[in-house]
Amino acid sequence: MLRELAKLSGGMLFLGGHLTDVDTLRLLARDETSPPTRTPHSGRRVRAAGPNGRDWRTPIELLLLAAIWGGSFLFLRIAAPKFGPLALVDVRLALGALVLSPFLWHARHQLAATGWFKIAAIGFVNTLLPFLLFAWTAERAPAGIGAIINSMAVPFAALAAFAMFGERIGGRRLIGLAAGMVGVVVLASGDVGGTGLGPAVAAGTVGAFLYGVSANLVKRYFSGLPPAAVAAATLACGAVLLSPLAVWQWPSARIPTEAWLSLITLGIVCTGIAYAFYYRLIQRVGAPRATTVTYLVPIFGVLWAWLALGEPLTISMAAGGALILGGMLFAQGKPRAAIAPRPAVLNKTCAESSH
Repeated sequence: MLRELAKLSGGMLFLGGHLTDVDTLRLLARDETSPPTRTPHSGRRVRAAGPNGRDWRTPIELLLLAAIWGGSFLFLRIAAPKFGPLALVDVRLALGALVLSPFLWHARHQLAATGWFKIAAIGFVNTLLPFLLFAWTAERAPAGIGAIINSMAVPFAALAAFAMFGERIGGRRLIGLAAGMVGVVVLASGDVGGTGLGPAVAAGTVGAFLYGVSANLVKRYFSGLPPAAVAAATLACGAVLLSPLAVWQWPSARIPTEAWLSLITLGIVCTGIAYAFYYRLIQRVGAPRATTVTYLVPIFGVLWAWLALGEPLTISMAAGGALILGGMLFAQGKPRAAIAPRPAVLNKTCAESSH
């Protein structure tokens, strides 16, 4: 279950380029069939439930997290045209790393043993390049487009696992991936004000594919490391690598206050605080429930863009989003198991075969 989930939950963490692995999920996930109780000595957290025993806290936290991550595409759309991809991404990486720096400091010896060159190389694929591609997309396409395309990281992770490590991909995943790719083509066929969206959709799709590739690299090389520390390390390495180009391409024109506020919110809230909140959610309710936020993020991405920027939900966005998310849901499902024969019929069959 966790091995299958890792390929999908990796997609969840692609929302900002931070991934986890099977071993980490196994350590973090809790057995949801036996809710934990809190004692003075154990220190274990208890789920908040109402008088009827239902867990009301988890749905609220999932909606809040989806709203924050969906908002990241809105802030990208506002800030990217003013800063440009290089300056925007460098500041975003630096702010996110700053928020997560306590996790990085706590696990610094483990990370040093893994090798900073390896961390920087994977961080280049895991954060820096995808962030740049999605920032470039945000300059040229509505915020909802980026939010929808980002979901393609989920089937791309399974495809990359098959291509890189020979893991079985399965018929349902292939169908889900094919549906998602058709959805991408439908998105690319749309236009905004007479301008085609093909290049922007292509850039975002490459970014989602890189998230899928990096999911498998993190799984292979960072197994067992604290995921929040890995996130902080890849963010920090990306910020350092990109800083010379960001300084060189820093905008000469005055940057509006709205763009600055959007970038600061993107880096601190959507990239730093949201990941710390997400890992805490995994520890409390388990990875399977936490990763369901994947399906809510595109909805909030389109909603915030409509409310704040007046971006409409076009036919191509609705059709493409339905294909991408529908393919993801279909790929996650399990094929119907064969119906086992009833004991009476089985005994009769065995008796007849013994004669």
